[in-house]
Amino acid sequence: MDTEKIKTAVKLFLEGIGEDPQREGLIETPDRVARMCEEIYGGLSGSAQEHLSKQFSVDNNEIILEKDITFYSTCEHHLLPFYGKAHIAYIPNGKVVGLSKLARAVEVYARRPQIQEQLTGQIADALEKYIAPQGIMVMIEAEHMCMTMRGIKKPGSKTVTYAVRGCLAEDTDKQKMFMEMLR
Repeated sequence: MDTEKIKTAVKLFLEGIGEDPQREGLIETPDRVARMCEEIYGGLSGSAQEHLSKQFSVDNNEIILEKDITFYSTCEHHLLPFYGKAHIAYIPNGKVVGLSKLARAVEVYARRPQIQEQLTGQIADALEKYIAPQGIMVMIEAEHMCMTMRGIKKPGSKTVTYAVRGCLAEDTDKQKMFMEMLR
């Protein structure tokens, strides 16, 4: 990440909106924003593989659900936050990953500028690629600040996206079970 470019861009942005970047309250803002970017866009240099490669053998191949994984991301269209909960279910194929590893995989993809629909698919694709389960379901529920604080201004509205892979794509009973488990 090029922090000097970020600092320069923030100074230009402040000038562009009519602010004085040398004003007392803003003098350190370019520095703060550069540090913030390292944190909230850190997923650009991360890989889900590093988190999902630590696996454990299991005899039981029943559905596993990790729900209510809080995440924060940034809309690539407006550079405003969207945030919410991710829910991940999978049917192992003899191997499982630690539950925290699912949350870490969500973080890798959430910490990038993008759209929710893409985020949902990236998580499902990473699970399919790195843990090769029999089936996967990912649901994300999020509130988008681009709808809340600008444009249509509808706070509280949520966008729900869903991705399904493997044997669960055709198994409507398991999909219903997933939805029931989320309640």
